Amino acid sequence: MSRGRYILRRLVLALVVLVSVMMLTFFVARVVPGDPAALYAGPRPNAKQIADVRVKLGLDESLPAQFARYVGNILQGDLGQSYKTRRPILDDLRRFLPATLELVIAATLLAVLIGIPVGVLAAAGRGGWFDVFSRLFSVAGVSIPTFWLALLLQLLFFSTLNWLPLSGRVDNTTSLSNPITTVTGFYTFDALITGNLSAWVDALRHLVLPTVVLATYPVGLTIRMLRAAMIEVLSEPYITTAYALGLSRREILFRFALKNAIVPTLTALGLSFAYSITGAFLVESVFQWPGVGKYVTDAVLNVDFPVIMAVTLVVTVIYIVINLATDLIQGIIDPRVKLG
Repeated sequence: MSRGRYILRRLVLALVVLVSVMMLTFFVARVVPGDPAALYAGPRPNAKQIADVRVKLGLDESLPAQFARYVGNILQGDLGQSYKTRRPILDDLRRFLPATLELVIAATLLAVLIGIPVGVLAAAGRGGWFDVFSRLFSVAGVSIPTFWLALLLQLLFFSTLNWLPLSGRVDNTTSLSNPITTVTGFYTFDALITGNLSAWVDALRHLVLPTVVLATYPVGLTIRMLRAAMIEVLSEPYITTAYALGLSRREILFRFALKNAIVPTLTALGLSFAYSITGAFLVESVFQWPGVGKYVTDAVLNVDFPVIMAVTLVVTVIYIVINLATDLIQGIIDPRVKLG
């Protein structure tokens, strides 16, 4: 199947998935106990206020009519309004999503920079001390509770050593005296391109601990998966031939073996990236990181269905894009992978 036909087929499937998710979240939101009109009306509303809000929000219409209006709003770029804060959800996502993406991208880069070389070297030295250490590290990485590790690192690097900040994205001093000019919402990037070096250092220091905590699982997963795949590839006849031809060990490991072993690891990293968009809520809660995870957690606690539905839709789109990009990258790295 050609790449163009494959992309078209995936886009059609993506559209089916999006519509299914929209229908599911919409109807679940309507059958779950609770009155969104009462929530929107504020504390202790009377019956008339609730009835007026029900008309204003269109909750007095039939379910098909409500769903049609919901889809129409989305096609116009309107994700709705939060029942709790009464702010447009799209405005909130513009503020919270970059914070989460900055954290998740940093954690994924750390997983790649640590997990790939460690996995390759562990497989190359199978049975040695480095292999044993890497396996122990990877098991700890995928097993350790996120909130416990976050609290432990806060205790060590903030309370004991006072090397890194406790929480937030920047210090209050930076926010008041040297604020970051928002361009993309990625504080480290925005501070750098605007020449605000003191704020860049501050934002980078705040990013370290939550990134390390969030990266722990994908680092462990990458090491385990890549080590297993590399061991299988290193037993192939062409690797023995490469050694016989006098190629260097580094070239064999990173040019030939890694290229054929990394495909399943890329899939796992892609899924881990997409999951972390909302799965980072524990990290964001502990470090008071103003991201989507904390935003949707507050929405769940407040039964704020428009926010839950909008975030679900956005995360679904991210999953689809990441999966498509991962499949295409796999096809480029390994031509044996068929697009179909």
